[in-house]
Amino acid sequence: MNIDWLEWLGYLASLIVLISLLMSSILKLRWINLVGSSIFSLYGFLIGALPVGFMNLGIAIINVYYLTRIYSSSKEYFKMLEIESNTEYFKYFLDFYKEEIRKFSDKTAFNVNDMTVSFFILRNMVPAGLFLASKHDEKTLKIELDFVIPEYRDFKTGTYIFQDRKEYFLERGYTRFISYSDIEGHQKYLTRVGFEEKTDDKGNKFYEKTIK
Repeated sequence: MNIDWLEWLGYLASLIVLISLLMSSILKLRWINLVGSSIFSLYGFLIGALPVGFMNLGIAIINVYYLTRIYSSSKEYFKMLEIESNTEYFKYFLDFYKEEIRKFSDKTAFNVNDMTVSFFILRNMVPAGLFLASKHDEKTLKIELDFVIPEYRDFKTGTYIFQDRKEYFLERGYTRFISYSDIEGHQKYLTRVGFEEKTDDKGNKFYEKTIK
């Protein structure tokens, strides 16, 4: 059976759109769907199927609109909500997202009483993330968990913690963060928010960020 290149283009567009629907991150979904709908639109026009071409062109424009809103939004509201004990909500949050947490941490159970710093990150009043850190030395916090729920993984939360709210840590005398991680996805996140790869005295790899 011979399949010409236009049919392959249609199959490719269909596959990309299908992949986009598997994304838990809204940002990734929009970008991948934009690519798929654009190719599908081109495919529709090339084969003379104008309804297919125009419909997918419209979908592509909608994706561009929402991506523009995501990247240009200056009205989002962030807030740290400190956690003082192992509340029922804290335990439920960890349990609900335990499979996602495993993608960034080798632990899914944490005790607030063991932490020096612990807070939820609210994004437009939605609990978008959880930050837990213990004291490593007088000026260093060891990050035990820095987790953001799938819908908000666009690095804005990390920027909020380590840049916009760095005074929160400086006022408490902390100027350095360290994080040990063997998980590739977490390592990429740490690098993206300004951590540098280091090696400790025992030859173990870790990531470090300083603020001032």
